[in-house]
Amino acid sequence: MNPGSGTLVINILSEGKAETYEGIYQCTARNERGAAISNNIVVRPSRSPLWTKEKLEPMTLQNGQPLVLPCRPPIGLPPPIIFWMDNSFQRLPQSERVSQGLNGDLYFSNVLPEDTREDYICYARFNHTQTIQQKQPISVKVISVDDLNDTIAANLSDTEFYGGKSSGERPPTFLTPEGNASNKEELRGNTLSLECIAEGLPTPIIHWRKEDGTLPANRTFYKNFRKTLQIIHVSEADSGKYQCIAKNALGVVHHTIAVTVKAAPYWIMAPRNLVLSPGEDGSLICRANGNPKPKISWLTNGVPIEIAPDDPSRKIDGDTIIFSTIQERSSAVYQCNASNEYGYLLANAFVNVLAEPPRILTSANTLYQVIANRPALLDCVFFGSPLPTIEWFKGAKGSALREDIYVLHENGTLEIPVAQKDSTGTYTCVARNKLGMAKNEVQLEIKDPTMIIKQPEYAVVQRGGTVTFECKVKHDPTLVPTVRWLKDNSELPNEDRFTVNKDHLVIADVIDHDGGTYTCVANTTLDNVSASAMLSVVAPTPTPAPIYDVPNPPFDLELTNHLDKSVQLSWTPGDNNNSPITKFIIEYEDSMHDAGLWHHLTEVPGTQTTTQLQLSPYVNYSFRVVAVNSIGSSLPSEASEQYLTKAAEPDKNPTNVEGLGSEPDNLVITWKPLSGFESNGPGLQYKVSWRQKDGDDDWTSVVVANVSKYIVSGTPTFVPYLIKVQALNDVGFAPEPAAVMGHSGEDLPMVAPGNVRVNVVNSTLAEVHWDPVPLKSIRGHLQGYRIYYWKTQSTSKRSKRHLEKKILTFQGSKTHGMLPGLEPFSHYKLNVRVVNGKGEGPASPDRVFTTPEGVPSAPSSLKIINPTLDSLTLEWEPPSHPNGILTEYTLKYQPINSTHELGPLVDIKIPANKTRWTLKNLNFSTRYKFYFYAQTSAGSGSQITEEAVTTVDEAGIPPDVGAGKVQAIKPRIRNLTAAAAETSATVSWEYEGPEHVTFYIEYGVVGSKEDWRKEIVNGSRSYFGLKGLMPGTAYKVRVGAEGDSGFVSAEDVFETGPAMASRQVDIATQGWFIGLMCAVALLILILLIVCFIRRNKGGKYPVKEKEDAHADPEIQPMKEDDGTFGEYSDAEYQRPSKKGSRTPSERTVDKAGSDDSLVDYGEGVNGQFNEDGSFIGQYSGKKEKEPAEGNESSEAPSPVNAMNSFV
Repeated sequence: MNPGSGTLVINILSEGKAETYEGIYQCTARNERGAAISNNIVVRPSRSPLWTKEKLEPMTLQNGQPLVLPCRPPIGLPPPIIFWMDNSFQRLPQSERVSQGLNGDLYFSNVLPEDTREDYICYARFNHTQTIQQKQPISVKVISVDDLNDTIAANLSDTEFYGGKSSGERPPTFLTPEGNASNKEELRGNTLSLECIAEGLPTPIIHWRKEDGTLPANRTFYKNFRKTLQIIHVSEADSGKYQCIAKNALGVVHHTIAVTVKAAPYWIMAPRNLVLSPGEDGSLICRANGNPKPKISWLTNGVPIEIAPDDPSRKIDGDTIIFSTIQERSSAVYQCNASNEYGYLLANAFVNVLAEPPRILTSANTLYQVIANRPALLDCVFFGSPLPTIEWFKGAKGSALREDIYVLHENGTLEIPVAQKDSTGTYTCVARNKLGMAKNEVQLEIKDPTMIIKQPEYAVVQRGGTVTFECKVKHDPTLVPTVRWLKDNSELPNEDRFTVNKDHLVIADVIDHDGGTYTCVANTTLDNVSASAMLSVVAPTPTPAPIYDVPNPPFDLELTNHLDKSVQLSWTPGDNNNSPITKFIIEYEDSMHDAGLWHHLTEVPGTQTTTQLQLSPYVNYSFRVVAVNSIGSSLPSEASEQYLTKAAEPDKNPTNVEGLGSEPDNLVITWKPLSGFESNGPGLQYKVSWRQKDGDDDWTSVVVANVSKYIVSGTPTFVPYLIKVQALNDVGFAPEPAAVMGHSGEDLPMVAPGNVRVNVVNSTLAEVHWDPVPLKSIRGHLQGYRIYYWKTQSTSKRSKRHLEKKILTFQGSKTHGMLPGLEPFSHYKLNVRVVNGKGEGPASPDRVFTTPEGVPSAPSSLKIINPTLDSLTLEWEPPSHPNGILTEYTLKYQPINSTHELGPLVDIKIPANKTRWTLKNLNFSTRYKFYFYAQTSAGSGSQITEEAVTTVDEAGIPPDVGAGKVQAIKPRIRNLTAAAAETSATVSWEYEGPEHVTFYIEYGVVGSKEDWRKEIVNGSRSYFGLKGLMPGTAYKVRVGAEGDSGFVSAEDVFETGPAMASRQVDIATQGWFIGLMCAVALLILILLIVCFIRRNKGGKYPVKEKEDAHADPEIQPMKEDDGTFGEYSDAEYQRPSKKGSRTPSERTVDKAGSDDSLVDYGEGVNGQFNEDGSFIGQYSGKKEKEPAEGNESSEAPSPVNAMNSFV
């Protein structure tokens, strides 16, 4: 043990093995007042055992299978750090697919052929002993079934492969932990680490969530590609169930980890030292918490209190020791021990039973000085046991001061809240306890406050005049004031024009710049005061004065004292024209780099005519001087002689260095080049250096000419790079530049947003949520997310017409958005894509949602026909936008008298399937007003109004008109209109005439000689939709009625919209194109059959010989875009097929490589070949395929493939 201290030193190097000193140590300090003990100190030697020898068999796996390479390091103290490397001591790369677990094992979610290697080595590093242990290398071979021929595959047994799972795509399962649930315990204050590693193909992505809670934002971190969740400084509030979710395109799997946070004991209230006097009461409190609840035990002087000498003044109550009427012999050191299974706490508290008379520690006769009407604080620092009581007295025979006027603080300080002149005097502090008394006197002086009795006043002075500010100060005669003047809250200018005496500030020869605020500040040792006034400077009274003008140019410029980077310039000023020259501006011209351009170099005061100019290297300088006075600037002087400075290395580097990729595999480095002036010498070049930011690679450098761009090719996609651009010339390099960060080129995102959810808010608004795409899969700067949505069809109208997709873009990392302006009662689809600087990623799977019903629009029309004496008939068209299923119509009407007053309102409900209604029992010759609207389950729509009059009676009509009858109206069609889209148009009209008329539509291309095309209108509708029109074409249209009352409307002309690229339909899916291709294929088939039969009439020949004799190199397939024959290339069939299959030169047909077969175009399965390659039997009629329905066919027969099947 070191002399004079309690430090124990163990020298293991000279005093034996470390294991000899393993154990638990505790220090005890003891004197006559008691004994204190330290916490237990555990000493354990470090250990780094060797790896157990084992024989590791090589592993052979199929492509796509999972794999776990065990490490199982030896148990050391402290535990080793695990890492995987190869024979070259290079760390094995890890990713979302391959990663190291917390236990050191190496996990493969699925293996790939590039995982094949023979040197998977696990290393264990024991930091304390500075040793590294190595496991035997593990050999892994990944094979693909496609690389084996059928013979080898048939002879391999299942046991020769590692594992038995399929190598195809599969949903995720967990490699660790096992099962659906597990438990985890962690101590309070430690770091909680939860791990989930899953296998699957494609590689699963791991997400974490806490059930019934949220993860703490500032304490949560993700490691190992989100496979490990870490929460630092855990507390009991972090207990609960945590769920890890592994997800790929084929499924989702969950694992729940129940976390319990235990706690070693921690203090709530540790015992504190206690000073008591004999006969007093007191207590020691020791409170701790933990999980489980810690046990509290007491010791006195290092001995358990149960076996310590008995003390009648001491009573133990759990975590509290209570002292009653304590005596001096009870002084001791008490220890509190709080322990549970996870640790313990130990605290020492000294109970000192002390009997001391009072002592006052404040210096005697201390003088306190205070300004009147301010608080005064008089100190009385004391000590004693028992705790003394404090009293204050004023004067020699004064009584104790009362707290109604004074404030007595617990520390003995006396406070006078508002000190007055009569507060001056001697104050006595008296401290008493049962062992004695002590007193101390202090002096208090009250001073008069400092005041400015004559303040400075606002002043206006002419330029060149003199102004005086007065500041007269009154102060306590015992204090010495200092007076200071400020201008605009800053020190006065250091000029002789400013004079400060006892009570005044004098400013002579005032100039414009002297205007401002002047402040007088008076300070004493106890207080300070201030007062301010404004000074305004005006022009002097006009007097006949000389003409003021700008100066004449300087002249006689001369260069002397030539140095490498400086030169002395002298000149003679021109006439100042009655206004003093305030400054000279020196400009220079660089005739080598910027001939003809003058640049500002420096400025000097107007009293100076010589200056030493600091110059740059390798510049051919010329100088000129401009004089400036209050009027303005002179003309420049004549240029000086030229002076060429010596070349030097660049003293700066290019600016605006950036690194942005233009392609996914490059990095374009750009910078702002140095100007010729900044080059400092000939041969300006740039050294461009780069390396990956997160890698260990060395810098790659290249020297380029005086350009502003360099392209690095072959970079990985969107990787951060550190970039440096350093200037150099023939003399040398510029200083080392700072590195800036850039990124290699972006590529389109690889992954679509997942977990797309749609929440329909109302009939016109929906909210979309999605999970963000991992940053690694974005492969670029995240621009935002884009939602494509479109209406598939209305719930109320089964329309199959194409509806244009709408796009909404949400900037940044938002994971939700609103879709406004939706149509009620409609089916919608949407998908979400992530967007980076390169473009859009793949779309998420389409999500379907339906908007609820809304209120309908107003009925399209309302007409009143067939008026009689007591009835009216109403006809209407349903709402153009029903926005749901119509439930009924509501008709309200009321009469209107001759004074336009409205009568009672009648309300009628009409079924939704009606478009006509007759009102009876009406008043003759009466005007009625009608209000008409439709309803859905969502409510009532907008109303349409109309007015009509019943006919007059017989007495009021002319004799030639029958009573109660309406004159016959000649049928007619008017207001013919057409609303055109890209390939369709809606034609509407108004009809007046008899009921139950059948209409037809006639239309044709304007200017065409073709006959009108005719369409019959179903029912009595007054609109019709034309489909299948050509985009960008002018059409003529007319409407007519069939039957005896046949008549035709006037013609109308409309033009369809231009073809839109987004609405083009793939020609290969059109019915007319499929039919044309089938016809061509059938024609080719018939020709081939005829030729084949004719060639076989003379006997049987081998097919190969006939092909060699009649090979036709000009066979051309049909182009899909324009129907013409292009060049035929058989390059596709020269590639060797997998699994040892023969090439097309052997005249075999690969079913997987052709869309058609002999079954489709010949005798089906009955067609056979002889050994020499000729057909057996005769050809019969081709079996017809099932015809495709309209555009529904997804695979049209290809004439090219049909031909290849027979050649």
